[in-house]
Amino acid sequence: MPSRQPPADDTVHRRHSKRLRRRLLQATAVILVVAALWTGWAELHPGEERALRILVHDQLDAWFPELMSPAGDGHGIHLRLPAAPTERPRLLLIHGLDKPGIIWDDLAPAAAEAGFEVWELRYPNDQGIDRSAAFLAEHWSALPDDRPVFLIGHSMGGLLAREFVTRWRHPVGEPAKVEGAPIGGLLMVGTPNQGSEWARLRIWLELREHFEDAQRRRFSLFAGLRDGLGEAKIDLRPGSAFLQALNARPWPASVPRAIIGARLVEPPKRLIASLDAAAAEVGSEALGEQLHAWFDELGDGLGDGLGDGAVSVESLQLEGVPEPIIVTGTHRGMLRRFFADDPTPSAIAPIIKQLEVWTPSQMD
Repeated sequence: MPSRQPPADDTVHRRHSKRLRRRLLQATAVILVVAALWTGWAELHPGEERALRILVHDQLDAWFPELMSPAGDGHGIHLRLPAAPTERPRLLLIHGLDKPGIIWDDLAPAAAEAGFEVWELRYPNDQGIDRSAAFLAEHWSALPDDRPVFLIGHSMGGLLAREFVTRWRHPVGEPAKVEGAPIGGLLMVGTPNQGSEWARLRIWLELREHFEDAQRRRFSLFAGLRDGLGEAKIDLRPGSAFLQALNARPWPASVPRAIIGARLVEPPKRLIASLDAAAAEVGSEALGEQLHAWFDELGDGLGDGLGDGAVSVESLQLEGVPEPIIVTGTHRGMLRRFFADDPTPSAIAPIIKQLEVWTPSQMD
C-alpha cells in the first residue's frame, strides 16, 4: 500500500516557515553585529557619539515639534507637599535617571513634617545633563522667590544641580543668567561626581522603563525619544568631557554643599535580580550571562569599590566639599522603601539633620 504523502499545502507551509526562521536568525545576527560595532565605536569616541545623538535629537525636534514636546509628560517644577506657614527655605527635589517622583516617596513627607515646603523638578532625564540644567533654568520662575531654596539631587540630579548653580543661577565672576529664588544649599545624595561605570548599562534600564510603560498602557515611541537619546549616559562616564568641565568650574562661596552616600554590606540581591529581570524582559539568556559577568568584574570588593551598587564611595567625593556622610544601603534603597513595612531609609535622617544645620543661617 503506497505511503501517504503530506498535502502539498503543508509542505509549502513548512518550507515557508523554515525560510522565515532562517531570515529571522540572519536579521538577528546582523543586528547583533551592528550593535557590537556601534558599541565598540562609541566606547572609543564618546564625544562624537554625544554630538551625533544631540544632532538626531535636534532634528527630531524640528521634524516633530508637537510629538517631541515634553509638555504632556508632567515635566516642570511642581509643588509636591505644602507646609504650615513658615519662613524656612523651600526644598526642590531633583531626581536622577528614570525614577521621577517615586524616589521621593519617603523623603518628601519626612521633610514636610519637619516644616519644609517640598517642590519637585521632573525633566527629560536621558538628554545631556547641560540641557537638563537649561530646562531647570527655563522653569526656575515657577518657584516663589520670597525665600531661599535648598536643592536636593539624587544621583545624576546632583550633577544637574551643580550645573545649574555654576552656569545659570550663581556663576562665579559673572552675572546670573536666571533671576528668582536664591539657592541656600545643595545636598547631593548618591551623586557620581567623578562618574559611574553603571552608565554603560543605561540601554537596559531604558528597555525596562519602556516595558513598564507598555504594561501601564503608557507606551509611546516618542515618549522615550522626548527624554533624550542617551546623551546622559555619556556625561555620566568617568572622565567625560561634561564632568571635566563641571569639576573645573568654581563654586560660589555663598552656597554650602554636602554629600550623602551609601555602602553595601552584603551582596546586592535585589540588584542582581534586576539584571535577571532586564534579561528576561528582553528575552535573552546570553544577555543575562553577559550582565552577570560584567557585574562580577565591576564589583570586586563591595566596600569602598562598588559603594551603593551604582556609585562608588570614591566617586562621591568632590574637592572643597566635606567628606561624604556614609550610610548603609543601596543607591535607591537609602532613599526609598522597597516594601511598605521596611524600616525608614537610612539617608532620610541625615538629610533632615543637614537641612536643619543650614536653616538658621538662611533665616538670619
